[in-house]
Amino acid sequence: MSEGHTEVTTEPLVSCAEDCGVRDVQDRLGDKWTVHVVVELAPGPRRFRELQRLVTGISQRMLTLTLRRLERDGLVSRTVYPTTPPQVEYALTETGHSMTHLIKQLVDWSLDHRAVIARSRERWDAGGAGGAGSVGAARGDATDATGATDATGATDATDATGATDATGATGTRGTRGTRGTRGTRTA
Repeated sequence: MSEGHTEVTTEPLVSCAEDCGVRDVQDRLGDKWTVHVVVELAPGPRRFRELQRLVTGISQRMLTLTLRRLERDGLVSRTVYPTTPPQVEYALTETGHSMTHLIKQLVDWSLDHRAVIARSRERWDAGGAGGAGSVGAARGDATDATGATDATGATDATDATGATDATGATGTRGTRGTRGTRGTRTA
């Protein structure tokens, strides 16, 4: 984009200028366990212990919380059978099943791009933040000792511990830093 260019030239794929409701869905899908639980419920109803065995690494408490949240959102139904001890089954609702198509697309995308992402991470890790292979390095942006570069290419000053506040002011939690004093900016 040129300096004077301020207009968007293409229509965005998705716009949330107004409250489009994506935050609620993102909060649910973005937690650590929801997608795993939905995937395991996709084939059909499951009992609690069965789900706990299938979702590797989930604790009893986290599975309980995840199922309650999914039930609250109308994505999972809970059926209690009057036996001793009571049997409880969880199943995806119609809305929950409709979400599995989106999750399948996400899984397919991740599988298709896994190698590209792994190579990118290797390049990043080998060059460090702002190192070889990064966008900033390709543009020739200046970086400081920590590799932090702002959008203009200017670097934030850091003290000996590498601590930098949001304004670029340095210091070590109330004491003077080695490359500047709190509240000053050095380039």
